[in-house]
Formats: sequence, C-alpha cells, structure tokens
Amino acid sequence: MKKITIQLVFFLCLVAFSVQAQDDSKINGEAIFGDLTARHIGPALMSGRINDMETHPTNPRIIYAGTAGGGVWKSNDAGTTFNPIFDDYCQSIGAVAVDPNNPDKVIWVGTGETWTRNSVSIGDGLYKSEDGGANWKKYGFEKSERIANIIINPKNSNEVYVAVLGALWGDSEERGIYKTTDAGATWSKILYTDERTGCADLAMDPSNPNILYASMWEFRRTGWSFESGGNKSALYKSTDGGATWNKIHNGFPEGQLGRLAIAVAPSNPNVLYTVIEAEKDERKGLYRSDDAGESWVQLNNDFGLTVRPFYFSRITIDPKDENVIIKGGLTGSISRDGGKTFKPLGNMHSDIHDVVFDINDSDRIYAGTDGGVYRSWNGGTTMEIVENLPLSQFYHISVDNDEPYNVYGGLQDNGSWYGPSRSTGGINARDWNSIGGGDGFRVLRHPTKNIIYSESQGAGNVWRYDVDNELIKTIQPLPMKGHAKLRFNWNAPMAISEHQPDRFYMGSQFLHKSEDMGNTWEIISPDLTTNNPEKQQQEASGGLSMDNSGAENHTTIFTIVESPFDDNIIWVGTDDGNIQITKDGGENWTNTSLDIPGLPKNTWVYHIEASVHDKGTAYAVFDGHTMNDMTPYVYRTTDFGKTWTSITTSEITGFARNIQEDYVNPNLLFLGTEFGLYITLDGGKSWSKFTNNVPSVAIHFIDLQKRTNDLVLGTHGRGVIIIDDISPLREINPEVLSKKVHFFESKPTVMVDQSGFSGNFGAETQFVGRNPSRVAQIKYLLKKRHTFGKMTMEIQDMDGNKVSTLSPGKSKGINIVNWNYRIKQPKIAKGKTTTGAVSPRAPAGTYKVLLTKGKETYEHSIELVYDANAGLTDGDRADKQDVTMKLYDMTQELAYIVYQIDIILENTGTDSKLGKKMLALKETLVITTGDNYVGSAEPQLRELMTQVFAKIAYSYDKPSPNEMDNLSIIEERFSKAKKDFEKLKSKAKTKTMALQSFEDFLND
Repeated sequence: MKKITIQLVFFLCLVAFSVQAQDDSKINGEAIFGDLTARHIGPALMSGRINDMETHPTNPRIIYAGTAGGGVWKSNDAGTTFNPIFDDYCQSIGAVAVDPNNPDKVIWVGTGETWTRNSVSIGDGLYKSEDGGANWKKYGFEKSERIANIIINPKNSNEVYVAVLGALWGDSEERGIYKTTDAGATWSKILYTDERTGCADLAMDPSNPNILYASMWEFRRTGWSFESGGNKSALYKSTDGGATWNKIHNGFPEGQLGRLAIAVAPSNPNVLYTVIEAEKDERKGLYRSDDAGESWVQLNNDFGLTVRPFYFSRITIDPKDENVIIKGGLTGSISRDGGKTFKPLGNMHSDIHDVVFDINDSDRIYAGTDGGVYRSWNGGTTMEIVENLPLSQFYHISVDNDEPYNVYGGLQDNGSWYGPSRSTGGINARDWNSIGGGDGFRVLRHPTKNIIYSESQGAGNVWRYDVDNELIKTIQPLPMKGHAKLRFNWNAPMAISEHQPDRFYMGSQFLHKSEDMGNTWEIISPDLTTNNPEKQQQEASGGLSMDNSGAENHTTIFTIVESPFDDNIIWVGTDDGNIQITKDGGENWTNTSLDIPGLPKNTWVYHIEASVHDKGTAYAVFDGHTMNDMTPYVYRTTDFGKTWTSITTSEITGFARNIQEDYVNPNLLFLGTEFGLYITLDGGKSWSKFTNNVPSVAIHFIDLQKRTNDLVLGTHGRGVIIIDDISPLREINPEVLSKKVHFFESKPTVMVDQSGFSGNFGAETQFVGRNPSRVAQIKYLLKKRHTFGKMTMEIQDMDGNKVSTLSPGKSKGINIVNWNYRIKQPKIAKGKTTTGAVSPRAPAGTYKVLLTKGKETYEHSIELVYDANAGLTDGDRADKQDVTMKLYDMTQELAYIVYQIDIILENTGTDSKLGKKMLALKETLVITTGDNYVGSAEPQLRELMTQVFAKIAYSYDKPSPNEMDNLSIIEERFSKAKKDFEKLKSKAKTKTMALQSFEDFLND
C-alpha cells in the first residue's frame, strides 16, 4: 500500500510538472503587442444601424447614439459630430439612459441590440459610468443577452428599472423587468412571464414615477425561422413602482399578440400610444388611450406603422405636444393630429429605428436608421446624415494586390463597396466606390483583371462588374432541368480559384463551378447539406407577421475554399454542420464532420481556412449561437479532415466567426469573435485579445494582405480596421522572448515621392480614415520595461557618422520608433521673422540603429530605398543630393555669419561706424523688420536661400535648370556677403568676445 501511495504521489508530481511545462510554453500576447496598433478606415458615408437615441435632459447639444454593433457615441455639438465612449466593452447596444438628476456624469448602458433580425449581435450585461463616459463599471445581467430599456426615477437616482428582452435564440429566465433601489448594488425581478417572453418596451409616467407601463413580448428565432407573438405577449401597468402589475387590454385585438410599443406623452401623461402586432391584419396598428390606459382606440393601421414589428417598434412623442408622434418603420412616419393620419419623414436611409426630439425645439429631430444618424431642422421635412459615424456592418471583406491595395466588402442594408487602404489626406467618403445594392455580402476581385464580383442577399443578384468599361452583368446560377430548387444562404458563398483565375465558385445546397467568370455553370457536387425538410419552411416564418425575406434560408452551403496546393481539393462548409471535402475536383465527397469531439451536431460551419503550409491542414470555425450556444468552436485538421483537434482555449470570449492563418508562420493565427480579435503566437495553445485600438466589436471576416503583411478586419459595426504589418509577430518564440532586446527584421523603407492636394476639405464633420505610416519604422522587443538608467537611440551611416537622434520606446513588448528618414534640420540664421526650416532626406542606403540601454548597446540595420515611380536615374538622385547638401551647408554657414554679427553688435553697438556697417550687412542677409503676414518685408539672402533649398529638397525631381540658375545668383550674393563680412570682422576686436567656434555653434 505504501509503495502504491509513493507511486501515486510521484505520478501526480509528473502530471503537475507536465502541466506547468505546458503552461510555460504558452505565449502571452497581451504583454507583447505593445506599439502594434490598429487604424480605422471606415467607411462612414453609409454608416450603420442605430438601436437607440437619447438626449441630455438640460443640454440640447448633447446627444447619445447606441448602435447595433458599434458601441455608444456621444455628440457635444447637437449631432454635428460624434465620438465613441464605450470602445472597451461589448459594442452591441440595446439602451442608453442619462440620469436626469446628474446628467453630466451618470450614464447607464444596456448591451444587446433589440431589433431582432437574423444578424444581430448579443450583449453581455449592464454598465454604468459616473464620470460622463470616461470609465465604466458592469452592474450584472451578464446572461441578459439584450436589454431594451433603462429608466431612472427622476426624483431618486438610486431607483432604476431595467427591461430585459433576453435571449433571442433560446429559452432564458433572465427576462422581464428588474428594479434596484440602491443604484445597482442589488436587483429584484419585479415582472416575469416565462422563459420565452421578454420585456420589449418600458415607460414611466413623467409626473408620477410609481406609474409604469411594460410591453411583454413572446418571441423566438432559429437559424431557419422566426416567431413573433403568442399568448404571453401583453401590455401591463403598475401604479406602485412595479410591486404589482395588471394587463391594460381594454380595446385591444382578440387572440395572440406580438410585439407592442408603448409611449407616454410628456406633456400630458394621460395620453398613451401603442403599436400592436395582432393576429388579424386589420386589427394591427396604432392605438391611443386618453385615460392612462383604461381604454384604447385603434386609430391607424397603415402599412408604414405595421410593417415588420420585430424590427420597427418605437414610438416617439413630441415632448411639447401629445398629438405629434413619430413611428419608426421603413421610412418613418409622423403624425400631427394625434395619430389619425401620417406622412413619411424626409428622405433618408430606410429602416428607421428610433427618433428623438430636441429638448427645446421640436423642429429639431434626430433619427437612428440602418444607415446611421440623421438630423432635421424643419420638423422632419428634410433630413441630413451625420457624416462621421463609421458604423458600417461588414459581412465579408477581401483585399487585392494594387498599390495601395483596396478593401472590398458587403454591408448590412448598405450594398457593396470598395475603397483604398491609403489616400492623399486620409481615406475620405469620396474614396469609396459602390459596386452593388441591397444587403451586400461577399465581394471578390478577379486575380488578374479589373473585374469585381459582388452579390445581394440570398444570391438574388450576383454581379460581375467590368470596372474599366463600366459594364455590369448578372451571373448567379439559375435553376436547371433535372435539379432541385436551389437553396442559397442569405450570405451566399462565393470563391475564386487561386489556380485558374477565371474559375468562380458559388454554393447553394450544391457546389456550382464556372470556368468563364460566371457565364456558364456546372454543378459539381450532390446536395452537401443535411437537406432537413423541417428547416426549409421559410414561407411560414415570422409568427403573427409574415417575414419571408430569405434571411432564414437554411440547409445551405456557407463557405467554400479551394486548396492553395491543388485545385482538385475543395473544402465546403454548410450552415447545418457539414464539412465536406473533395480531392478529385468534385467527383467524390467526404463528410468530415460526423464525429468532431466536443462539437454539438449541426453547428453552423462559419468558415474554413485551408492552410498555405500543409496540403492536409485546414482550420474550421463553427458558430452555434443560433442554437443558443455561445461557445467558441475552433478546430484544426492535419489529415484532410479525418480527425479534428480543438484549438479553443478559455482565453477566448464570444462565439467565433473567422480565422486567418499567417502566410509565413503556421503558429500565428488570427481569430475573429463576437467580442473582438484574438491572436495566438503558439498555434492555439493560448490566445490573447488584441485591444490596441480594436474595440470589442463583432469581427465577421479577416484577410491578410500578402505584400504589406497588413491584417484587415471586416467588423459588423465599426467598418474596416487594419493592423499594419503584423510581421513582428511572426518572429515571436521562446528564444526571442528570452532576449533583453530583439530587433525585428523589416523590409526596406521606400521613401515615397508621391503626394497630392486632395483631402483638405470636409474633415471638420466627416470621418476620415487614417493612412498607414510612410516613415521608416524601427521595431524591437523589450523583455522588460526600461525604468532605470539612460536609454538612447541614434541613427548612423555605415561610417559611424550620426545622422539623427530618436527617442526610443521603453515599454515591455513591441516598441515602434518612427524615423522620417530625414537628417537633422540645419541651423537657420536668426531674423525678425521666421522662415521655413528644411530637413533633407537621408540618401538611400543602409543605416545603423544604435540602441543604448544602460551600459549595453544593441545594433540593428535598416535600409532606405528610392521610390521607383519617380522615374529618376541614379545620376539624377546623386545630383539632387549634392545640390541639397550644398544648400544645407550654405544655410548653416549663413547662420554662423549672422550669429557672429549679432555678437559683434552686442559688443560694439549699432551707433559706431563699424556697428552701422555690420547692421547694414545684416539687413541684406536676414529680414530685420516687419512680420510674417501683412507686414512682410522684402526677402533677403536667408529667405532666398531657404526658398530654393526647400524647393529642391522637398521636390521628387532633380534640380531644374531654372533652379540652378537661381542658385548661382544666390551663391554669388552669398560669396560677396562672406567677403564683406570678413573685411568688417577683421576690424572688430573679436578676441575679446565670447564667440563660439563653428562646430560648437552647430552643436549648441
């Protein structure tokens, strides 16, 4: 027995050691990412869906927008511009509430969008800020999934009500209405119906905070259907602060009810409005009560009021007039006669979800739509879009190989677009190009031709666009004799062959292949789905209101990828859980997903990534959220799908949608989840969230630009986000991490000559995407943060001459130091006015980087190369460099002469004979009168010299004959000035003056 015990202890020690060794091999990326930072490029011209609009109760300039997938944004200038205030947290927003008792500081945010379409994101709870949005703290409701309303007692900030709509895709007990009386420390559930019924709307009587109205809604969505309505949907009223509730249905339609909106008129709280989803079409529509809910009268059932109640169910009442109301909808409707008649709001993006009135002026209206925020100054007659909200919701993105490369993608309800990764003055709205309508999804550029493929929802249209000739052709596969009706996913998959550029794939339940860019099609597979007829009844979708838009099409192919090694190897993933592979171009297929460990059956195959490093390796991302399973599922196979291994770890939060393998390092992988970007540096042993300017946004697709090594993220709420040059991450391994300092290898830096004049207008109110850096970047890894002792960085030429001094980064992890590849500015002669300083470029070549850290020095080299697009020869470059440095030296020489003149004048005075001559000479060298603007004086030698210096140094071209002629005139004048100065200087008693040497003057 003793022997067995000793063996057991020894075994447990080995296990513990093994686990510890395994843990030690993991790499913590969050401690490494350092200066590696993302940039946002938009676009914002079409913006994105808004869930909730809120106003400040006393300051009309402050407006809040809670967005479907892009966080919370605040305007301090009456909606002219907005800024994000919630980037570190879940970006799907259900409700925003401003504390009326402390509106400048206390803000509540409930996460989880409440317009329950098939593509909605989820929330992760309730948050509160007590400093105007600078910092946030979570107050529970982690499993709520979506919060519809937050209401604060205007007489008591400690009393807050939260309406929880709850889970969309499954049962949940965390629904209903909750109340706190201690500012969120504890909560009580005060109204609950059942696990399928949540609170869709909540209102408070502004004259009596004990009177509450609540709309309870029974609903459920699956990946293939939607049900709105049931016996549990109802409208309730409480007169005792939520302690008891009673239905207020007098005058309501009979039978089951669906989603109901509720609004109380601020100017007359006895007036209530509700919009009811009912069984009979004629009983749907707007109802009004003039006795605080005791009885109701139907006023209107116009299509604009009843359409898609699950998506449009918000009523807004003019705070000054109970008879002016606005109802969200396809176009939005406004009534000025108490709901009897309505007319559309002014022209704006369709699908209006929320509207608020200015607190002082009812002619000022703000509307939240599928295309962003709009504002009106004339009561909604005309609407103007807010231009700086980059909330675009991409389903898919791709990149080409142009210079600069373009990003392509399709957007929720905003068509398909492409735009550059860089543009003069930043990436503006005008840089984006529309290449498809409707809901845009996949967009792909032909590998060798200027042709773009795009699509709208459900492959209703698939376009082939000849960009050069502006020719559009629809090419979607159509039904053929002898084949079943085609089933295309709402987000229908497309793919282009890497091996045959004209080959184009699409997926229905079959795999379609075209060898001529979509002109002709052949089906090269059987039905690759489960073909479950129970999931093919979309005509019954919607519940009380039919909603067969195609968004619920199921048992379809969702992802297609051809092997980069062999065009006969094709992977296909379906929305009902199949991963199919063919190795012979479609002749035979194998379902590899029948027994994947830990994966629930029929889980949506959201993405397959075929490895570029190994023929049999692929990655698969499964998404189970439409079955109420929020677990991330990420797997790898190395044997063509015979076996799959999970590479998911506990560090990943949120269900996953996409994975991208690095093209150089197979252990470097990028994962897009519902709550942001995760990176593994060790092949999936550990994952780290990347938060350097990447919000906790849903990332639907990732692409990696091969030439630039840029990681491009297609987010569903914050547009396109780019992390420039992720190549340093490729070098991270335990050996590198053990070094005190490690310099990362880098490509030669091209000293770009191209420039332009655009991009200077519109930036005041428009969103402008940030361009990538064009300077030389020195990237290195520090094992620990440098805290004690001196740390310096110097650029030297290969002969050891100092070229520039830089400030080094001292943080743990990746540090990036920018060098604009220019040498130190020359000394400029002092005068009454200022003149432009010139910093010439360093010539092309290899340079040493010396990092001195305490007593140790670390050396690295970087290379600068000229821009080949400038069209200059080596001789042209040499001439330009020689002339530039001649002017550099002349500028410093002139500065030293003027310095000496000033010292001599200090000692001799300006009234002496020598002083007067010295002053007269100085007046020909630099400006001594006037100012830099309206009182500008005649330019003197300094101005003439620096002017031609700047023209030559900052031009891409070699010096022109005219510039050389001008330079010869300046040289003659300077030569004479030097002689005149030397004559005068010989008469001054300079030995008694504290004159610096030329070298000391330059180094001062």
